[in-house]
Amino acid sequence: MGISFELILATLALAIGSFMNVLDSTIVNVSLTHIAGDFAVAPTQGTWVITSYAVSEAIFLPLIGWLTKRFGIVRQYIAATLLFTLASMLCGISFSFGFLLFARVLQGIVGASMIPLSQTLMLSFYPKDKKAMAMGIWSMTVVIAPVLGPVIGGWITDSFSWRWCFYINLPFGIISTYIVYSIFKKKGHKDKIEKVPIDKWGLTFLALGIAALQIMLDKGNDLDWFSSPFIVVLALMAFIFITILVIWEWHQENPVVNVKLFLNRNFAIGAITLTVSSMAFFASVVVIPLWLQNYMGYTALQSGMTTATLGISILFIAPVLGSVLNRLDARKVVVTGFILFSITAILTGNYPPDVTSTYISVSRFLTGIGLGMFFIPLNTITLSNIQPEDMAGASGLYNFTRNIGNSFGTSLAINFWDHRISMHHQDLISAINIGNPNYLSYIHQVEGPIQAKLALINQMITEQSALMGVNDIIIGSALLVLLLTPLIFLAKKSVVK
Repeated sequence: MGISFELILATLALAIGSFMNVLDSTIVNVSLTHIAGDFAVAPTQGTWVITSYAVSEAIFLPLIGWLTKRFGIVRQYIAATLLFTLASMLCGISFSFGFLLFARVLQGIVGASMIPLSQTLMLSFYPKDKKAMAMGIWSMTVVIAPVLGPVIGGWITDSFSWRWCFYINLPFGIISTYIVYSIFKKKGHKDKIEKVPIDKWGLTFLALGIAALQIMLDKGNDLDWFSSPFIVVLALMAFIFITILVIWEWHQENPVVNVKLFLNRNFAIGAITLTVSSMAFFASVVVIPLWLQNYMGYTALQSGMTTATLGISILFIAPVLGSVLNRLDARKVVVTGFILFSITAILTGNYPPDVTSTYISVSRFLTGIGLGMFFIPLNTITLSNIQPEDMAGASGLYNFTRNIGNSFGTSLAINFWDHRISMHHQDLISAINIGNPNYLSYIHQVEGPIQAKLALINQMITEQSALMGVNDIIIGSALLVLLLTPLIFLAKKSVVK
């Protein structure tokens, strides 16, 4: 069966919707200092612009299955996209920091539906023999968006204003909504709506548990993790309320979160694999730009351009892999991607002190090939054997695990990087003594007072320690992904229904 113009339009509209939603999770990261300065708040307070969005989205992602039963898939997607666009405008016109946080919370609440429902609708559009291609295109948008976010955000902030990081959503949101509405209206589609009751206790446990978990992950590094009573309380709250949520929802006739989806072997294996692989992927996505900006003298835009090649390789591989995936064993493709990702990361990730931007760009491009090869078929594995009526809820939970993996990866990577910098710095500084001929030779060659010479040596050691820490994270991510290889073969061969 060929691909119609209507199918191309629908794909474009849904890809735009999911892309701009994921983009908003990272596009303002490089603009935080400008935002904090405009509203005269401390930089640490400015990070709540990210946290508020992440927390509200994390709470509502697991609710997608219940929401679509209550309001219908198409109606829910159109409303979510329109309201997300409106919330983006409110972010742009914010007159105070408090109002901006309110608008970001609103963005997260209404936008949580966009990603899983774009995935569900795309699968419903495509014929059975092309569902793998649909997954390839959809995966491409959600993997590329967080990589390109800092690039686009840096360029917009430098060229215009941080407010345009939000205004940019307006035309795309309107276009996506109009196309999806027009296509389904033409088809005479009517959403199936059920008057399912609200599980108030389940909703309460979900909100408290997920909010505590997400805030803990976002603020853990700033507050020195479990040395802070606040983080300890959040960790206990997250554990207690999420445990209660699972037990409670297991026995509900109309749960807000269908936790029994994890009884599906492929879904459970896929969700676990996605969480861990997202941690590995996002660790380097976060740390490498920080290293380039803080230790290598790159601007935000330069670091973004250098690392954006990761997304470019996925852009090339996604449509190719999607077109042939239905003829391959998705498990073997995932494992091939794991191995390629790990080998490439280990071989190219051992950056030397004089590493060039070209070398980094090429290494990220090659790493992206392996990344695309395991993320795209992983969607197929996870959502195989899921009944169509459960697809929206499964997609919501699946994307929730991706978000949690990203959050864990970010927090753990920064904490691990700080620890490795301190360790490497201590090891290197111990070699600075009068018994080291290289040290004595350098001291005699450099002019100036001894204090200035020692300060210069310390700066060099700090930069070298940061580089060694980055290399440790890249290699650690590669090994973490390799450990997932046996798990994939526990899944059944996959065909999305």
